Amino acid sequence: MLTEEQILIRDTARDFAQTRLAPSASAREKAGVIEQDVISDLGELGFLGMTIDPDWGGAGTDYVSYALALAEIGAGDASVGTMVSVHNAPVCAVLDRWASDEQKERWLKPLAEGQHIGSFALTEPQAGSDASNLKSKAVKTNAGYTVNGSKQFISSARIGKVTILFAMTDPDAGKRGMSAFITENAAEGFHVVRVEEKLGQKASDSCALAFEDLQIAFEDRIGEEGQGYAIALSSLESGRIGIAALATGMAQAAYEKALAYAQERTAFGKPIFDLQAVQFRLADMATQLEAGRGLLLNAAAKKDRGEPCLKEACMAKLFCAEMAEKITSDAIQTLGGYGYLADYDVERIYRDQKVCRIYEGTDDIQKLLIARQIAA
Repeated sequence: MLTEEQILIRDTARDFAQTRLAPSASAREKAGVIEQDVISDLGELGFLGMTIDPDWGGAGTDYVSYALALAEIGAGDASVGTMVSVHNAPVCAVLDRWASDEQKERWLKPLAEGQHIGSFALTEPQAGSDASNLKSKAVKTNAGYTVNGSKQFISSARIGKVTILFAMTDPDAGKRGMSAFITENAAEGFHVVRVEEKLGQKASDSCALAFEDLQIAFEDRIGEEGQGYAIALSSLESGRIGIAALATGMAQAAYEKALAYAQERTAFGKPIFDLQAVQFRLADMATQLEAGRGLLLNAAAKKDRGEPCLKEACMAKLFCAEMAEKITSDAIQTLGGYGYLADYDVERIYRDQKVCRIYEGTDDIQKLLIARQIAA
């Protein structure tokens, strides 16, 4: 079902992930940072602007190719996968859809070429799933806007150079009073106040931000005043396809390690794979993985055809995230005591996958959106 180009992109991502990412994933986690040379290599391979038109520095691939590549990168190291996912969508995706040509030349092109990493600052301490409940404010001045407020759980803000941020330009108008902006992270008044310590994906920085009289010029507003909520929601399909791909990649990696171990480990005079209980567990893992991959590629293919795919993207994200948690848990069970040790990758993968059921919308949010779609 895949084209030669899609297979080539998938295999290129797989080779990079298995040779450059997987062998150093544990060391990367301990260091708590993604190396600059890894970021540079991702950019050179075109993985930091995959669906962006080549005129704006991107690779111009379709979303099926994007999903395939992101799954492979996630299988190699989920921390790197999250950075790549957020950078592609929502960051580049939002600029591609909403930015002016002048903004694309200044902001999108360097991002899509992989010159540096971008972040997306929507979530606030009191506003996660309820994205319309922002407290950050952007007050108009003669030169532009003065932004004050805070953000939470912002991926790549420490290592990134630019950030798309959202603030209220008309607090009395509710979600219709939200606007979108872009700024350099080095700007005066932009502060990374804390890099959070997390259960997993420790090389991917999740940051708390504070804006203190941050000055943003009129030309750095994205879209019109009041369009921020629509802009924030516009990348939901691609963002959720990305998380489904990451979850699928992590599940694939855990499954492969469990299968290999079951075929090598002996007990009672034979490989433990010959035990029916182990066979059935691995059969269930393989089946769930294949089902998740089908949902993922279906959502990506619908997006490539230009069809509405919010329902399919939510279904893929929901199912693949739940599937990844079950498969990584079963992988640990298959390895027994070794699976519980930090020396074995499945322990790290189990911790890394958990956030897939939280970011880009929790399980409950996915179900709510799916229910609205099927009732329409």
